[in-house]
Amino acid sequence: DQLIESDPKLRALRPHLKIDLVQEGLRIQIIDSQNRPMFKTGSAEVEPYMRDILRAIAPVLNGIPNRISLAGHTDDFPYANGEKGYSNWELSADRANASRRELVAGGLDNGKVLRVVGMAATMRLSDRGPDDAINRRISLLVLNKQAEQAILHENAESQNEPVSVLQQPAAAPPASVPTSPKAEPR
Repeated sequence: DQLIESDPKLRALRPHLKIDLVQEGLRIQIIDSQNRPMFKTGSAEVEPYMRDILRAIAPVLNGIPNRISLAGHTDDFPYANGEKGYSNWELSADRANASRRELVAGGLDNGKVLRVVGMAATMRLSDRGPDDAINRRISLLVLNKQAEQAILHENAESQNEPVSVLQQPAAAPPASVPTSPKAEPR
């Protein structure tokens, strides 16, 4: 917040940013205070005012030593044939990538981006309706070191571990085996 307040350009953008601390780091959700969508329905093309926001925060993200993860989100409005073809999953990933390109155009070092993901409509901000524009948004996560390391190692470790190390559901003990000590009558 101090960084945003110290920069007049960023201070003007503050109403468009929802910032909170989460387990993985600092989450910055870009929303529109005037309730305009960041993207048109069914489109991954960044709206001009969204482009301005992304390009304005790019230098700030460069000034932070942490890497970032980008997530694209959609509203609940389903595509016709979405299950068989292009769906909200692809659209949300395309929105995240379009936003990444705008951040890079604004000066973000491409090496700062660790992950780009599409979340479809799985993480809604609003329950006002299936096509609520506020849900068509981008979330930036400034990763803490622990989250960054977990992402970097999530595939490397799984390739080296045998399948047998995957946790199996615990089998229930046979009915003849007591599972807790019997209480003594008093």
